[in-house]
Amino acid sequence: MGKHRPKWQAPGVVFQPRVYQGLQKGINTIADAIRPTLGPLPRFVLNEKQSKAGRPELLDDGAVIARRIIQLENREEDMGAMYLRHVLWSLHEKVGDGTTTAAVMFQSIYNEGIRYIVAGGNAMQLRQHLEEASKAIVDELESQVIHLQGKEQFAKLAETICYDPPLAKMLGEIFDIVGEYGRLDIHPGRSRELEREYVEGMFWDTGVFSREMIPDRVAGKVQMENAAILCTDLEIKEPRDVFSLLEIVIRADCKALLLVATSFSDRALSVLLANREKIQVVAVKAPAIDAATRSEALEDLALLTGGRAFFQAAGETLNSVRPADLGHARRIWARLDNFGISGGKGDPRRLRQHISQLRDALLNVTEPNQRRRLHERIGKLMGGVAVFWVGADTPLAVEARKALAERTIEAMRGAVKDGVLPGGGIALLSCQQTLQKKMKAAKNMNERVAYRILSKAVESPIRTLLDNAGLEPDRVLNQIALAGPGSGFDVVGRQIVNMAGVGIYDSAAALKGAVFGAVHGAALALTVDVLVHMQDPITSYHRT
Repeated sequence: MGKHRPKWQAPGVVFQPRVYQGLQKGINTIADAIRPTLGPLPRFVLNEKQSKAGRPELLDDGAVIARRIIQLENREEDMGAMYLRHVLWSLHEKVGDGTTTAAVMFQSIYNEGIRYIVAGGNAMQLRQHLEEASKAIVDELESQVIHLQGKEQFAKLAETICYDPPLAKMLGEIFDIVGEYGRLDIHPGRSRELEREYVEGMFWDTGVFSREMIPDRVAGKVQMENAAILCTDLEIKEPRDVFSLLEIVIRADCKALLLVATSFSDRALSVLLANREKIQVVAVKAPAIDAATRSEALEDLALLTGGRAFFQAAGETLNSVRPADLGHARRIWARLDNFGISGGKGDPRRLRQHISQLRDALLNVTEPNQRRRLHERIGKLMGGVAVFWVGADTPLAVEARKALAERTIEAMRGAVKDGVLPGGGIALLSCQQTLQKKMKAAKNMNERVAYRILSKAVESPIRTLLDNAGLEPDRVLNQIALAGPGSGFDVVGRQIVNMAGVGIYDSAAALKGAVFGAVHGAALALTVDVLVHMQDPITSYHRT
């Protein structure tokens, strides 16, 4: 006799109308959990940690809330919830913001679409018209884009993302100094305050091979002026190889050398230390997470300093080094855990071309780790570096504020690059007029319904924001309509204002990403007619 299988584990195939009923309930569950967090006066979601000893999480980020929901009890509802969860997390990884707006719009589109399809509408034609109509929203948003400049405008942008004025002010200053591609290292605060430090030039998170190379033990740092640089991924083991290199460098009349390599034997290091009277040499570890990132870092460093990188895979050795292969920099410094340069002597034209190639590559990359890596490479080559310490009153508050800063920075990078839009839901609301005109001109029912659904969807974020702030959406929307184009409601100041005029912005990249994800994701979900249940997903895979 076969073993009884619990209902959740039982495989099966599900047809309509159960498909729409289950998906809709699951989608609404996720969206309703995220909805309260939209706007500058949000409500919060408290997440219970799995560990009994763990602290509860106080969450106000849509993507993180969705990520924390890993399973619903009903299997059909679970499939709808996990579908929306995937849409939101993909948006978060791509642009870093806009997930709550996307959830609210997705919910509105799906619920209105289901109502029409159940009444006899054609799901496939509706999907086609929804996707086509979304272009009108994106085009209208594109026409409203504003490009920001200066720390005050950057600070206002940051505040509309994080709603933390001191944090926003600091980030506005940092972005003004290091730029959109600048490297920004974030650490837990050393006090309750926010602190920042700007580093001249650029640095890497690997340091010297030997403490003996740092004569000033108090400062923990060694500096060299007008130094030569050799970049390689070689493992330097033999003293004779080092002797050969030193002879070449001394003959080139170099007084100081930064030697970047993968590893050094103790015997090879002893040769460098024994020849300190002839030439000052600092040996540091080649930057690397893996072989690929090591090669990229060495190539960038060589280009920045005007030298050539030597690679083991090409069969190169220190014996093949010539004076023309050495890079040069005005100043070099190194510690036990990092090193940096300023005033690299590389060819400016080649450097600009290389940075342009990396920027082009960044436009075509969607994988988050690859995007971060390209951002870091561009930031190093452009020379903007800031270190930011995020402080707060308690360890839990520090952790939450640091996460908030990271989300804000990611969203600001896209906003500074691609521009901003009037915030507070006004940019989307202003698309209504275009959608309603197209609805009147539409030639068939499915097309008219698509425009009507989207016209309601672009209003849903501002309605949600106003409701979260304890206001009456209908009343406020009437006031906004009377105030004219560009006007919106400042829920903090409780007044009608020109949103762009007072610095209330939304990231254009995030908002366009939210529209695309919500419309295309919901349109595709409307065409799902069958669900196939396999075995218990808890035992078949782990949702992360």
